[in-house]
Amino acid sequence: MEQVRIGIVAGEASGDLLASHLVAALKARLPQAQFEGIGGPKMIAAGVRSLFPMETLAVRGYVEALRSLPAILRIRRKLTRYFLAAPPDLFIGVDAPDFNLGLARTLKAAGIPTFQYVGPSVWAWRGGRLRKIRRAVSHMLLLFPFEPPIYDAAGIPATYVGHPLADMLPLHPDRAAAREALHLPQEGEMVALLPGSRRSELALMGDLFVQTAQQIHRLRPGVSFLVPLVTRETRDLFEAALARQQAQDLPLRILFGHAHQAMTAANVVLVASGTATLEAALLKRPMVITYRVPALTYALMWPRRYLPYVGLPNVLAGRFLVPELLQTDATPDNLAQAVCNLLAAPRLCAALEAHFMRMHLLLRQGNAEKVADTLVRHLEARRPATMKAREAEGCPS
Repeated sequence: MEQVRIGIVAGEASGDLLASHLVAALKARLPQAQFEGIGGPKMIAAGVRSLFPMETLAVRGYVEALRSLPAILRIRRKLTRYFLAAPPDLFIGVDAPDFNLGLARTLKAAGIPTFQYVGPSVWAWRGGRLRKIRRAVSHMLLLFPFEPPIYDAAGIPATYVGHPLADMLPLHPDRAAAREALHLPQEGEMVALLPGSRRSELALMGDLFVQTAQQIHRLRPGVSFLVPLVTRETRDLFEAALARQQAQDLPLRILFGHAHQAMTAANVVLVASGTATLEAALLKRPMVITYRVPALTYALMWPRRYLPYVGLPNVLAGRFLVPELLQTDATPDNLAQAVCNLLAAPRLCAALEAHFMRMHLLLRQGNAEKVADTLVRHLEARRPATMKAREAEGCPS
């Protein structure tokens, strides 16, 4: 196949990881393919030329997005002009629907095939977005098995490709090996604390997680804690929360990264809602899910929900498989009691692990290969038409 140019945009760390695996799978089939758009360090390392910093797009919630809106819209206008002036063979939006769907609509109208990798949460709220998606997207690439019927009913071509984390993470995590790798004792109860990867999340939940750890320690003095954090900034914010709560004496260890090892080593995970909840499930770890957002963001978002749960393990199960304590219910006492209930219930934890194994097998589909297959088939199907158009313009094929 002749040289291919692919536009691709991810808006935060999880999308950067997804896109990097996709780019690698496509390059294995199309070694001369060029990728450009917006990406983070993993995409750049995989060979994507990032035209703007991905961090500008990494915001969550209505109130937070408003602060960054002028910069985000400015980037989208510039990127739109760039792709219209030099049209790629196709465009892939990776998650970040608020940014990518607006861009994709203009590109699709200009005749550029547009793919959205990771569907917006139309199954949770904002189902009216399906009309916007139909105008913007040529084909959806979906991570969860319950999604394709929703898009099929709306007349939007879609393919279930599984979740890349299900391919990356082992079916049988080894707790002993994880503890050995982290130089931890093999015996004793451990709780992994994952308060989020963004500064805004630490600002809202750092003290809550520290207070919860203090309460757990009072209820079960033998418990120790692991806190994997991604950046120096988030570590500083968590250490400031420890100081405010006078909790420096907690049996707690902060890690730079190593989130998967920390969760594998732990008996129970206390986790902020997001992709980390799915990671915990795939690592077969009992968990308590929590989240807090600014009061105005919550007031705007919560009435628009379709489902009574937000954590991905519960969404996939279609019921409250693990506890969720959100917003005003997210108190140190409530969270500590929920964690201690799991620590004291080995039979329940074993049943959860069996549920998570079934979930893992359902999501393990060879994700990157499936996505690459879908995109390459599309490029090959379009190739004759593209060559004819170039010949008509007097261009070499």
